[in-house]
Amino acid sequence: MRTTVTFDSAGVKLAGHLYHPTAKADVSHLPAIVIGHPGTGVKEQTAGLYAKRLAQQGFITLAFDAAFQGESEGQPRGLEDPAHRVEDIKAAVSFLATRDDVDPNRIGALGICASGGYVIPAAATDHRIKAVATISAADINLQFRVGADGKQSPDLLLGMLEAAAAARTAEGRGEGVGVFPLFPTEGDARAGGKHLFEGWEYYCSPRGQHPRSAKFFTWSSVDRIASFDAFRFISMIAPRPLMMIVGTEAVTSWMSTEAFANAHEPKELVWVKGATHVDLYDKEQYVDDAVLKLANFFQAKLDAPCYGVDSVHHAL
Repeated sequence: MRTTVTFDSAGVKLAGHLYHPTAKADVSHLPAIVIGHPGTGVKEQTAGLYAKRLAQQGFITLAFDAAFQGESEGQPRGLEDPAHRVEDIKAAVSFLATRDDVDPNRIGALGICASGGYVIPAAATDHRIKAVATISAADINLQFRVGADGKQSPDLLLGMLEAAAAARTAEGRGEGVGVFPLFPTEGDARAGGKHLFEGWEYYCSPRGQHPRSAKFFTWSSVDRIASFDAFRFISMIAPRPLMMIVGTEAVTSWMSTEAFANAHEPKELVWVKGATHVDLYDKEQYVDDAVLKLANFFQAKLDAPCYGVDSVHHAL
């Protein structure tokens, strides 16, 4: 069962979809999971898919649009502010923690792609989050600085920072908010390689497109992104449990493995065999594997916290 909800995040009203288990004996004090969407996504896409699937496993789940995007409020539109994204997750936890049907001591968080980077600092400093999971986790700073594969020249970001500075000055003169497109043409996406095309295909074709998903960022997003470090405090999540799920064919897998190496126990790295970064957004065979692992993880960790578990590596 899905209901539409709103809640406040640092003065900005966020729009969310709250999912309840369809069959339950007791509607009170259930475990709950906050689910963040990828950087350009909305709650109706992959975050909503995982929210629905995990609700079927007995959790109350909340997928929501980040501030400045989707149906949520906030100006300027298209602003990607990592600090506010982290605050959005904490605000979602507050919303759940004050509901009569949620057990405030059994709240977890799941981040997908860029929100997999945002959920780490949110959980590191918010101890209301009792268990943390990520899917295809990405540090948006690394995405801009060195690219999804880690091979992009840092000079590209330097050029973007010059453009961002100029855009801020222009905005100060009253010339409006400068923006830049997030996706290339279909032809350029195909020519750019599998990862780039998959992103274009998900967001810009019938596969996964949604009219409210972000197609541009403001230039003022760039300097905010450039100073963000998603995984710096990952060790502070312990002794609460962490699971990171990543596809064996994901170009971005190095981001998860490097972050995982710096996390403290209990932690678990799950490899989904054959999956790319974007495959885990919506392809049934890979989503099925991920949901099974997530359901088992959150059920065990939110019902009976377990500390000191050894690292486990799976090939599903």
